[in-house]
Amino acid sequence: MSDRTWFVRVAKRHTMIIDSHCHAGHGDGLTGPWDTAAPLQDYLHRATRVGIRRTVLLAAFHSDYERANRELARIVASRPDRFYGFAFVHPERDRGRVQKMVHVAVANYGFVGIKVHRHDGRISREICEVARAFRIPVLYDVMGEISIAELLAQEYPDVNFVIPHLGSFSDDWRAQLGLIDHLVRHPNIYTDTSGVRRFDLLHQAVQRAGAHKILFGTDGPWLHPFVEFAKIRALELSTTDKALILGGNFLRLIADVQVPSFERVVASATTPRESESYRDPWLVHTAA
Repeated sequence: MSDRTWFVRVAKRHTMIIDSHCHAGHGDGLTGPWDTAAPLQDYLHRATRVGIRRTVLLAAFHSDYERANRELARIVASRPDRFYGFAFVHPERDRGRVQKMVHVAVANYGFVGIKVHRHDGRISREICEVARAFRIPVLYDVMGEISIAELLAQEYPDVNFVIPHLGSFSDDWRAQLGLIDHLVRHPNIYTDTSGVRRFDLLHQAVQRAGAHKILFGTDGPWLHPFVEFAKIRALELSTTDKALILGGNFLRLIADVQVPSFERVVASATTPRESESYRDPWLVHTAA
């Protein structure tokens, strides 16, 4: 069965709106809301009014993601019919223990994905190979570094990656335009609609890559669900395409989650390959 056929069948069965990108819990920093606190009270009220039935929760930035994921697990467990959870991992600080963290998150907390942010560090093979073993998607905010999508698609074609914000929350149109090409060419590269302000690029992504490559997200609780949902309505999609973006695509990405034995996770997923001091060899460094 083709992916498109699967997506259409899911869309016909599932019409609930799923927000695939929302933060919750407390950070331990004071840089901004993103590492301080992500309260859900107002978000839930607004999301309910929009018609959002389920929400994917991600921790706020934290210096200890094991602790942050535990707090997130309590929130998810408080309303398991309302929330999904993704395990936040740090590519550098959590090096060598990603397998353990994700195993706990999936087996004990019921989480269904991994979250990585370029602000913390570049995604690693360790993370990708753990995602492969658990058959879970990776939400990786690349902060405009969309070229990584080419490497991820080539090296891990059996892992699904969601690059949120159409590649750039900071409204980098070059990155967003470039990500559309990756969406078109690579079956395992997806994006979400959260925080995308250049509507014409979002429209182009749907037209060129197809609705089956795009997930609805709000980046709550800081962005308003009504504003984010209005963009989906403005796309004037068919009933089937709208259902794919609003929930069907996400359900497809988490359909095969499994909890493997530790032995089934490849050795490279637990043994770091990269030096802590790794730097891009082609990046020009200037003396301070």
